[in-house]
Amino acid sequence: MPRLLVVDDESNIVFSLDECLRSPTLQIISAGTAREGIDMARTERPDVVILDVRLPDMSGLDAYDRIRALDPRLPVIMITAYARTETAIEAMRRGAYEYLLKPVDLRRIKEVVSRALEVSRLSRVPAILEQSGAEDLAADRIIGHSPAMQDVYKAIGRVAPQDTTVLLLGESGTGKELAARAIYHYSKRSQQPFLAINCAALPESLLESELFGHERGAFTGADQRRIGKFEQVNGGSIFLDEIGDMTPATQAKALRLLQQQQFERVGGNQTITTDVRIIAATNQDLPAMVEQGRFRQDLYYRLNGFTIRLPPLRERLEDLSLLTDHFIRLYNRELGKNVRSMTPDAFESLERYNWPGNVREFESAIKYAMVQTTGDVITVDCLPCSCRSREGSTADAEPKPSAEPLADLARLVRQYLVEGRSDIYRLVTTAVDRVTLEEVLRHAAGHQQQAAEILGISRMTLRSKLRALGLTVEKP
Repeated sequence: MPRLLVVDDESNIVFSLDECLRSPTLQIISAGTAREGIDMARTERPDVVILDVRLPDMSGLDAYDRIRALDPRLPVIMITAYARTETAIEAMRRGAYEYLLKPVDLRRIKEVVSRALEVSRLSRVPAILEQSGAEDLAADRIIGHSPAMQDVYKAIGRVAPQDTTVLLLGESGTGKELAARAIYHYSKRSQQPFLAINCAALPESLLESELFGHERGAFTGADQRRIGKFEQVNGGSIFLDEIGDMTPATQAKALRLLQQQQFERVGGNQTITTDVRIIAATNQDLPAMVEQGRFRQDLYYRLNGFTIRLPPLRERLEDLSLLTDHFIRLYNRELGKNVRSMTPDAFESLERYNWPGNVREFESAIKYAMVQTTGDVITVDCLPCSCRSREGSTADAEPKPSAEPLADLARLVRQYLVEGRSDIYRLVTTAVDRVTLEEVLRHAAGHQQQAAEILGISRMTLRSKLRALGLTVEKP
């Protein structure tokens, strides 16, 4: 069970945090002095620390340094009743995960602790290669004996010890984050911080500030200086997922960082030097984006120094048996089940399905089946409906469009030819995009993340297309 250490000499603060944050999945321990907190950090090995800036026996910043010396990967959240900008900046510069003011906003502290626990899990729970032979179910494993996965293992083994940039390519759900964590786990920086940033999950206006920080007054709402992740995780590694969604301005800064390990905060002119290893990933076609002018060619060349392609699940169906056994063992423990195996017809259904969501979708399907089963064997009726139907089967992996839609499309092209239009390609692709997005969003009940996954594009790309087409999304 994850453990949170609260170091604060005010008993009412400790009580409030305990009441707010305690849950069946989180243990909370506390200390009233800095020295007691340091001792508990050494002996109890917490996953996250909340540390007061003013303590009776030592400065919170000094206590922070001693706690982080025990484990540089440990996320530490600083809190204080004294809103000194210099202290906040210094805490974040030294690598503190976050800096919050008292009285603590309980909703805010819940969000921050939740994110800090995830950061702690990513850096502490190893992502190990299946061929390593370790049987630790607590670890996140990359599973597969297929030739395609053997190539992935060898590539990770070659590049992990080298302090070089890595680009991971693959469809959504193929395990790019696991591969990034494996590279980190087997690297020389494995005892230093690790952060994962999803470039598609942050609004364009916030991503640059999140990565590089900003100066006070850099934009509306920037009431104080903020230390960015590249400065905060100095000495460690950063995983930039969906790097193809970076804006041109952020791409330019990322290029300079890769070339010189230097950058400026947003709105600032002071050059910051850092030492960060970048592991990037995307499910997009970067060479095509370069040709379209949507991604910098020089940045692509910098990222493309060492590339690992994660194969889609449909290209390594020989690994389904291993994956099935692994997830059954995993969810037996989590769900308190005793499932032993799967019937042959159920496994045949898994083999026929095309798995557009790859290993992530496969894991969800096995978990769903284990929740559904009442015995010790998974039968075909326990599987999700999508896996039981012939739709999406490997036999139909590349279905041919029916003649009727093709005829409609041909009529549309002929109509534009008769009209003498000179922008037929744009008109036709716009029409196809409009119909496709409307139908998929209707199928996904207006949920953009689900629609983006079905389409095989990022949510940022989907939003951009919706804006270009003037489409609005309405949830039923």
